[in-house]
Amino acid sequence: MGTCLAFGSFEMLLLQNSLHLERSRHIAQVLARHGLGYLVSVLGLERVLPFVRTLGHVDRADPPSRPEHVRLALEEMGTTFIKLGQVLSTRADLLPPDYQAELAKLLDAASPVPSDEIKQRIEEELGQSVESLFSYWDCEPLATASIGQAHAARLKDGTEVVVKVRRPGVVEQVEEDLDILQHLAAAAARRWSSVEHYDVVGLAQEFAQTLRAELDYIREGHNAERFAENFSGDSTVHIPRIYWEATTPRVLTLERIRGVKINDLSVFGDKEVDRKGFAHHATGVLLKMIFEDGFFHADPHPGNFFMEADGGIGLIDFGMVGTVDERTQEQLAGLLLAITTQDSERLVDALLELGVTRQRVDRELLGRDLDHLMSRYYGKALGEICIGPLLEDAFAVVRRHHMHLPPNLALLLKTLVMSESVGARLDPDFHLTTALAPYAERMLLRQYSPRLWAKKLGQASLDIARLGVEAPQQLRRIIGELERGEVQIGVRPEHFEPIVGRLEQLANRIVLGVIAGAFTNGLAILMLVYRPPGWERWAWVAFTFGFVCATGLGAYLAWSILRSGRGLAGPH
Repeated sequence: MGTCLAFGSFEMLLLQNSLHLERSRHIAQVLARHGLGYLVSVLGLERVLPFVRTLGHVDRADPPSRPEHVRLALEEMGTTFIKLGQVLSTRADLLPPDYQAELAKLLDAASPVPSDEIKQRIEEELGQSVESLFSYWDCEPLATASIGQAHAARLKDGTEVVVKVRRPGVVEQVEEDLDILQHLAAAAARRWSSVEHYDVVGLAQEFAQTLRAELDYIREGHNAERFAENFSGDSTVHIPRIYWEATTPRVLTLERIRGVKINDLSVFGDKEVDRKGFAHHATGVLLKMIFEDGFFHADPHPGNFFMEADGGIGLIDFGMVGTVDERTQEQLAGLLLAITTQDSERLVDALLELGVTRQRVDRELLGRDLDHLMSRYYGKALGEICIGPLLEDAFAVVRRHHMHLPPNLALLLKTLVMSESVGARLDPDFHLTTALAPYAERMLLRQYSPRLWAKKLGQASLDIARLGVEAPQQLRRIIGELERGEVQIGVRPEHFEPIVGRLEQLANRIVLGVIAGAFTNGLAILMLVYRPPGWERWAWVAFTFGFVCATGLGAYLAWSILRSGRGLAGPH
């Protein structure tokens, strides 16, 4: 059984797949080179890079810190891992501030693809040459990234557009990396005690879904159209039009936004600019997306906001979006109610309802930590509180109790923090909570309004009525299965994986030890019993051969035990 399990493990899977083997070895080498050799072991990569703990550090006068080593390693591993680092930089519930700050420096940049290759890709996708599609094409890209690059162009009717083209080969590389990441997460869940409180396999799956969505330009185009529909009655918000006749999953053609990026407002010099008004307008747009539309731009960094000539707001880059469903709104309302009433017990209940933990939480200790947190803001009006430091304190409590937020809520909170940074860049005195207060009040009133409770009671009445009708039939079926002995109990095996892994290692070592002992013992018995003529001349050769083989088997057994990390000091 142990042999079958080992054959089915990630390590053997890598050995069977030469492409994965090469890429996995590269990942292991990068980790080891940046002093992260312990990850090679806990991620199950030691078999593709044996005998290696560390290959050295980056050659610099000032040695990089551990967070910096992580960032440099992710940059070196390429597109998928850069995107992973960017996502993790927003997960304050998973990583401490020093790692977040370092991973936030990850630049999604790449060397430009030659214009001839871009033109060839457009011709393959759209079936026409660039010259027949556009009256003007700028060979120099407006922007380059690891997934694609953007070029300025002009349609035949004179409309200025931006054409985003996916880089050749990026999808294949990302798909391979995502497959490897899924197996690495499974290995870490079995081997690494530091992540046992988190669903790392689920987190890897969520990241894969997010990245695949970002690779699909058709989906990005539909996102843009949904935003345009939501703001159709607001002439001060400009969402670019999508030109579907020149759009595919690999090519996106959209209207060009003209204006000044929020992070470039210094070009106005001493000219009068209503920064305070624009800050409230920009953040108001984001808050409307979240609390009214339930569909929001999840990457609102300053480079994606333009101030147009008429004072309106232009938005670009719709690859990463988030949704706020009715359940999430109810959960947020519960959190807000608990915070505003300074009720730590209700706040604990609201957190646990979010499904933020995979293990039992010490309610008393969590309540005490939340009491201490809320005491810092006691007596302050909502508009006087900076949301960034508040969430930083809250996430410290979340990490201390090994909790993590659902992906949609984590994305929402990250967006709120980025929104506050956008406002603060325009107006140093800006507090997002001032703009947030009216939405919070309306959300609380909506969630606890008589109309909503009447709707919930109506739904509950239907459920009760359905249950009353179906219960006798279901009960009769269960009794019948019990009488026939057909009731089966299912057990989910994932919780047994660490035990099975340990048993597998133990069984393999026992077998190896038995083989080594049997080999030595058998050789000794053979030398005592079997003595053909002239055997004395070869006895020393047989003894030496047997001793070397037994010693080799024993050394391999000892090495495998040490390599597994048992008895080795490793970070947790």
